[in-house]
Amino acid sequence: MTPSASTLAFVESPVQLLNVLEWAHAEAACAPGSAPLLGAVPRQPGPLATRGPATAPAAPRPEPAGRGAAGAARAASWLRIVVLPPTDPMSRGQLRRMAGLARDEGHEVGWQEARGGRLAPLKALAALARDVRAARRVVVGDPFSRYVQLLLTLVRAEELVVVDDGTATMEFVAQTARGERLVRWHRVGGGGLPGRIRELAYAPVSATARRRFTPAAGTGRRVEVFSSMPVTVHGAMALRVNDFAWTRSRFGPPRLTKGTDLVGTSLVETGVVDPDRYLDAVRALTLEHGATRYFAHRRESPEKLRALSETTGLEIVRPDLPLELIARRGPVGRTIVSFPSTVVHTLPYALTGTGVTVAVCDVDPAWLTGSASPRARSFLTGVTETARDVHRLPAQTAPAAG
Repeated sequence: MTPSASTLAFVESPVQLLNVLEWAHAEAACAPGSAPLLGAVPRQPGPLATRGPATAPAAPRPEPAGRGAAGAARAASWLRIVVLPPTDPMSRGQLRRMAGLARDEGHEVGWQEARGGRLAPLKALAALARDVRAARRVVVGDPFSRYVQLLLTLVRAEELVVVDDGTATMEFVAQTARGERLVRWHRVGGGGLPGRIRELAYAPVSATARRRFTPAAGTGRRVEVFSSMPVTVHGAMALRVNDFAWTRSRFGPPRLTKGTDLVGTSLVETGVVDPDRYLDAVRALTLEHGATRYFAHRRESPEKLRALSETTGLEIVRPDLPLELIARRGPVGRTIVSFPSTVVHTLPYALTGTGVTVAVCDVDPAWLTGSASPRARSFLTGVTETARDVHRLPAQTAPAAG
């Protein structure tokens, strides 16, 4: 970490990196002396102030070529982003393109492999330990990540920022409010005896992370949640709304097409929704809304996408950037239809004032697999019911198979 980089951010997905850029943009836009963040308030209009860069910025670097924003070059003086990439090629490709955008904004970006072998996590931890201990503020994108939780055991910073990792933020805030163990909503216990042994061995790390995310009053430690999700923070947490101001300032407005675009989901890949029911639902939505394109989730399998294309005639689009940027850049359909997912909360912000209608199709409980977690039904319903500025489609619009 460069001597002047007082804030260190860790990201493991393209969306997390996008949200770090949004947070940095909001941080730079905050005028000194503005009102402080308010705790336990679900939404706060307008730009909310924070304490700014954790230390006074060093002399600004030359402005990146092609950028007119005066703050872009200055950003590198206080923020370093470390990418901890997954192994799948789609995610890695999107991350590399997002890293390029971050560098264009003047941020320092590092690439640290932490997967791909039994010793890879330990080697990465050793490589990052010094920078983690030195950081005055740490930004993370996935509080459920075991690697992030392991890094938190080294954090000495008093300030911790959690940016969105999709709808998982909703579950993170709810679980920490209830004092529960951090477990992803779609995860189902298993693994037999070896799995239970691993859980027991990891329990001290998980407990340390949970305490770090929920600091006691009077400790001087602060946790900020930067989110587009409908969350109500608690305790020493503070909330700042992510309204995608950076995305709107850099891209678009988009050219609108006459058709409807469908947004894919990884609910099949995570074992929540039955593949055949999902295929039938997409077919029904295609016919009813005249959809022509299907924006695939980066985790959707090639076999599933091939079946969707053959069955529905949809053009399958594999985005090279997060959908919020793709939609804002355009061209995009006048109507975007999605199943319960992150985009039903983020796209209304990113596409504000463009005339695009975002619609969400409910998931019929009959579509869920027998192995889906007990929490799946209520969580997906909550994602749909709390979405703002979207048109809600009943599940019977996309009937189950049979």
